[in-house]
Amino acid sequence: MSKTKKNRGVVAFLALSFAGTWLWLWVAHGVLGLSALNPLLQLPGFFMPGIAALVVRRWVTREGFADAGLRPRLRAAWPYYLAAWLGPLALAAVTMALAAVLGVWHPDLSPLDELAPGVARWPALLVLMLVVPLLTPVYWGEEFGWTSYLRPRLFGGRVLPSVVATGVIWAVWHYPLAFIGYTDFENVPLGLLIWTVSCLCQEAVLAWLYLRSGTVWVASLAHAGNNMVLFLLTGQLLSHGGDGLGAIATMLLTTAPVAALAGWLAWRSRRRARALNASPVRPVLHGAGGSARG
Repeated sequence: MSKTKKNRGVVAFLALSFAGTWLWLWVAHGVLGLSALNPLLQLPGFFMPGIAALVVRRWVTREGFADAGLRPRLRAAWPYYLAAWLGPLALAAVTMALAAVLGVWHPDLSPLDELAPGVARWPALLVLMLVVPLLTPVYWGEEFGWTSYLRPRLFGGRVLPSVVATGVIWAVWHYPLAFIGYTDFENVPLGLLIWTVSCLCQEAVLAWLYLRSGTVWVASLAHAGNNMVLFLLTGQLLSHGGDGLGAIATMLLTTAPVAALAGWLAWRSRRRARALNASPVRPVLHGAGGSARG
């Protein structure tokens, strides 16, 4: 595919994703009066990047879906599915340990009793973990758009710059939510900055999972876990009650272990790439759609 055609596809994708999502949020919240936490507001808007990628692949660039990572690859990618499922819970535990060490949280799990009214914390947590895989298709729309379509088409697919660019773009796409009640930042500019860093770090992990597994479904599962386990649990524990932390401090604490994981994965990937380059026989690694992946 020519560079001009690829650029046209990226522009069309971004225009459809941003205009479609932001217009829908205005209609749903401003006209229909739906809460930002209402699934009827969230689902159409959050599916827009996936819809945009489908439209661009099918009718704008006509490139098809060979490199889209749509095959589940359950047998080959099961370790990455497991990491995507359990990883957010582990990151939540690390976040709370960090909060305890810093003295901003005194270990108390009682707020988790409110996860599901009438259900004790541990059964509720187990049910939450079992529900996350079922919610994976809900987050497919974002991952099929940002991680599967956009990232490989920025900066020639070079991992570091494309991840940074995609993370920032993904964050900006979220910005209107800060003004309609999805989150309540005490200082909006600072909150948006922390949110941008959080999205960038998450995208680094999601892109790594996608590249290593060769399927967008692993990234979608991890995205579901981030929202429904990592941020939900840490928000419940750290922001509970009048003495709880604010939205900015909570997001900053939760982002810290994600940033550490993203940095470790980047170091590990660079070390692996150097080892492959130094090898006298360089194997070809095949990912989704038969494309070469490092």
